[in-house]
Amino acid sequence: MDFATATAAGLAQAIRDRQVSSRELLDYLIDRSARLNPALNAIVAWDTDRARAAAKAADDATARGDVTGPLHGLPMTVKDVWETEGLVTTSGSADLAGYVPAADAVAIARLKAAGAIIFGKTNSPLFAGDWQTYNDVYGRTNNPWDHDRTVGGSSGGAAAAVAAGLTPLELGSDIGGSIRIPAHYNGVYGLKPSHGLIPLIGHIPGPPGSLLQPDVGVAGPIARSIADLRVALNIVAGPLARDARAWRLELDAGPPVSSVSALRIAVVRPQETDVPVSADVRDCLDRFAGRLAEAGAQLDTVPLPVPMAEALAAFGGIVLPYIGANVPQDLYDQLAGSPPGDEWTAGMTSTHRRVVMATDMRERQRVTWADFFENYDVVLAPVMPTAAFPHDTERPLNERVIDVDGTPLPHTAAAGWACAVGVALLPVLTMATGLGSSGLPVGVQVIGPFLGDLRLLRIAEVIAEATGTGFVPPPS
Repeated sequence: MDFATATAAGLAQAIRDRQVSSRELLDYLIDRSARLNPALNAIVAWDTDRARAAAKAADDATARGDVTGPLHGLPMTVKDVWETEGLVTTSGSADLAGYVPAADAVAIARLKAAGAIIFGKTNSPLFAGDWQTYNDVYGRTNNPWDHDRTVGGSSGGAAAAVAAGLTPLELGSDIGGSIRIPAHYNGVYGLKPSHGLIPLIGHIPGPPGSLLQPDVGVAGPIARSIADLRVALNIVAGPLARDARAWRLELDAGPPVSSVSALRIAVVRPQETDVPVSADVRDCLDRFAGRLAEAGAQLDTVPLPVPMAEALAAFGGIVLPYIGANVPQDLYDQLAGSPPGDEWTAGMTSTHRRVVMATDMRERQRVTWADFFENYDVVLAPVMPTAAFPHDTERPLNERVIDVDGTPLPHTAAAGWACAVGVALLPVLTMATGLGSSGLPVGVQVIGPFLGDLRLLRIAEVIAEATGTGFVPPPS
């Protein structure tokens, strides 16, 4: 078994079967990280001593025939936005450089209860607020496919660590593409679950100790296989303890999917939206769709069910005020006093009335999506306009652009595909379609109906088999 490319489920099974010990796997990951991580800067905080003690305890339990759960003895890392007991949690903020939580975030506690051993934290931009990964605490994270290019954000360190074989599994978060974009840039699988499935208590932002469950934002796994996404989702999804007396989560995977020919798949026309897509990305998506058609899938080329401009208006009206509510008071006062004309500033200091109006708009859009899924099983759409682009961290966010076949696209607009889909609260899987002409991974969003997460994963596995796609490790 190649520990650098094996699945998390496969490694956990090997530990249970005593084919490998938890300590042996942990030592391998630490040693591999010592060799590769200095050039990547994906893992930025370590908890090796406690992890080794936990691995020994897991091995002792295995010897007694006592298995904790589906991740028994599995070493893994988590994004540095999740509060982790006894391990520094900064969310990329210098103000939190010394913050060591006294308790785990709910989702982290569930991973540990399932047997996972957290040995490190992966890098994130400041308060998870960028589509690149760098901050004043830990610096910049580099793409394992090309160190001169971005890993995306905000779960950039997480996706890079999984792709480079430094960890078999990660827990990221996503409000505007923060799982899907890094998965696309690094060639791994990432799941943005349906909104509300996984508690976000213990996620920064909001502030440490916040009990807020934000709109649109979700937690989700990043892995090297779709099966691992399913395992992780089943572990971390479910109500808070205070709610569990009244409701349970029972996601339905639906009937078996015998073959890709049984699927009705909608493919979005990227040329008909406000966010252009490079020829390289279009070619990858066209080839991917072509392989599905050859395998017998029923494909229709369609526009987005909700026009992108309308979806982004809802996204900005809901998400930007949430971001504004979590910035320091002095910065908020500065933004509130800015002259009119900056859309982001206006959104971050928005009135409650505008938030309510945007939320009502979004709810109508969700009805449109639900009606659309009466005719289709899944929708395929681009993730980002290009493959991973060169680092651009020296300029302010509002001055950055992405080169799309010679046309500059504002950095803030580039994530339009991810934001327009995410605001509808739908489950979305990013999976690799292959390598583009530059030799870099190109992913696709596979979108399913609300709460159809398990069915989406089942369909994605059928699609992956039909197209011959899967995880490809970056060059070492």
